[in-house]
Amino acid sequence: MSARTHWLAPLLAPRSIALVGGSPRSGSVGNLMTRSLLTGGYPGSLAVVNPRHSAVEGIEAVASLADLPGPVDLAILSVAAHRMEGVMREAIRAGARAMVIFDACLLEDDREPRLLERLKAMAREAGVPVCGGNGMGFYNFEARTFASFQEPFDTRPGNIAALCHSGSVFGLLANESRRFRFNLLVSQGQEINASLADYMDYALEQPTTRVLALFAEAIRDPDAFVRAVAKARDRDIPVVVTKVGRTPESARLAQTHSGALVGDDTAFDAVCRHYGVLRTDDLDGLMAAAQIFALGKTVGVGGFAAILDSGGLREQLIDLASDMEIEFAPLSRATVSALDSRLGIGLEAVNPLDAAGPFDERLGTVIGQCAGILERDPGVAILAHEYFRTDRQEGLPEIGEAAQRIGRDSDKPYILTSSLGAADNGSFASDMLDSGVPVINGVKPLLTGVKCAFAYRDRRTVDGGTAPAMDPDLVRLWKERLSRNDAPGETEVLAMLGAFGIPVAANRLCRSPDDAAKMARDIGYPVVLKTAVPGLLHKSDSGGVHLDLQDEAALRNAVTSLMSLGPDMCVAEMVRGETEVAFGMVNDPQWGPVVMVSAGGTLVELLEDRASSLAPFGVGEARRLIDGLRIRRLLEGVRSRPPCDIALLSVMLSRFSAVCHALKDVIAEMDVNPLIVGEDFVRAVDAVLVPRTATEFSDVPVPPRKSAGRSTHALPA
Repeated sequence: MSARTHWLAPLLAPRSIALVGGSPRSGSVGNLMTRSLLTGGYPGSLAVVNPRHSAVEGIEAVASLADLPGPVDLAILSVAAHRMEGVMREAIRAGARAMVIFDACLLEDDREPRLLERLKAMAREAGVPVCGGNGMGFYNFEARTFASFQEPFDTRPGNIAALCHSGSVFGLLANESRRFRFNLLVSQGQEINASLADYMDYALEQPTTRVLALFAEAIRDPDAFVRAVAKARDRDIPVVVTKVGRTPESARLAQTHSGALVGDDTAFDAVCRHYGVLRTDDLDGLMAAAQIFALGKTVGVGGFAAILDSGGLREQLIDLASDMEIEFAPLSRATVSALDSRLGIGLEAVNPLDAAGPFDERLGTVIGQCAGILERDPGVAILAHEYFRTDRQEGLPEIGEAAQRIGRDSDKPYILTSSLGAADNGSFASDMLDSGVPVINGVKPLLTGVKCAFAYRDRRTVDGGTAPAMDPDLVRLWKERLSRNDAPGETEVLAMLGAFGIPVAANRLCRSPDDAAKMARDIGYPVVLKTAVPGLLHKSDSGGVHLDLQDEAALRNAVTSLMSLGPDMCVAEMVRGETEVAFGMVNDPQWGPVVMVSAGGTLVELLEDRASSLAPFGVGEARRLIDGLRIRRLLEGVRSRPPCDIALLSVMLSRFSAVCHALKDVIAEMDVNPLIVGEDFVRAVDAVLVPRTATEFSDVPVPPRKSAGRSTHALPA
């Protein structure tokens, strides 16, 4: 399938269009949508459907869709909500192969199902893609089709495919199209019959697409979205997304620590990590990253470099780069020597470079030369250059000329930037883009884009490995057990994990002081005594755990204390190690099993130290998750503490992800907390499992959950 034969081709690259509701009234939607197509130079045939006019903007008008000489590819329906259902039905009867709807499709005193749902059902039954409603339509720059009621400001095509649920975001981007240059810009709105994933798939078939930039409110077709991002990964086309609405209140129905931590956004973040999708916090960061990727230049080995002509702005850049964990590349001796020979007195040849020497006739030439020297350094992979130039102020022309040469000749991303986000430089940015040089305003957007570029490079060069295979007989056995209505206790969950190859602490169930004493002698002191009362998921919170019991007297005292919670108890091996870690899983309704690793013990919900990915995954991905934790330093060993076996922990995390995936039909949530990690061992000492059937998983709507991700999503968590 290509863009020409794609399901969305009649919508996004139509050969004929009917403008239903086209109007000569200036400022009306019917007039603006007509002018938008004419301004953009639409090459196909146009007809207006409006019984009150014979022509609109020089285009012949007919009274109804049935009066057209034949079926059209696209019908743009600019009619009010109360007429929408009838007009859509008429368009389908007339053979229209696609539609655009701007209206929000809301009716007062509407019946059930609501208008929007009726339109969706009608479009699905007819197999007709519909862009909207409650959207701004689309611009296909390659096909010169600007199907919107916002006239295009600039129609030159580029390499960014931008898809946005928000019509206002579409308008903002359309107004700045000269700076970004899109090949496709879509406001899909309510997605009556074409999802975000469908537009992604179409864009991936356009040869000019170098990056997908998504401003998403919801993922309505998760399976198709996964196929689209997997396709992008296979074709080496970056996907960058700003996902809004990621911080709602925590889930009421979560029964485990992981259930409380792994909310909707964390699940989406896990999908992004699994498929290499990059995340940004806001629209500025999204478009900065898209601008860099749109260059089509591979980011090679090395780091970030910057050249400025201000000491103060350099200090700001250094501070913000440190906050975002971006390191500057060390410069080679040859680079330092070349810079020293050109810099003025008092300026040091360091990265980032302040090249602002005396303001004389040589300043522009010197700064341009220094930029070229930095670009040629073998340790520099991306170079940013602060240039004081706006559409009203010329700046030093020698710098602009040098920038154009570097942009044309370099195989590295080279970016001009202004530290002031509000800089008025749109025309200049468009001119520089002709030479392959994007202009990015604002330090944080710039650094977000740079960080995304490095993250994409690093993800491409690391093998995540293959998830381990699970014994099918063992999987079948535990599926049968977990399909029963009763939830397994800690001992049984640990037994399950042990059967799948995850080391667990020795443990025995008991119901009396004498039983406990016998079990403790079998296991060997010191021991742990825990309550095993059914349904009590968080034992520590209820005083249900006694640690490091050294002898039988201490054990019997603990038994007496625990009997108040109930007679069911567990005696377990007291495992000593260096660090406590937790594994968790939540079976997300949209995305499936999301596996989390975090700081363990009672701190699991207190420390913002966790990482998650979509199950199953290999040892390489597991290691990346662990390496992203702040407790990674503890695992390495600090002061007199020996290092932990991180390699073995990575193997166990990968295996846990495979278990969760294999049993996804029968598990809703699971905690393994803590796992004790030592120099040469990993041991699970406590576990909780909530069967999927016990939560009525498929029937109960899951409320929005509080994001467990970090406050900044400049790259996959």
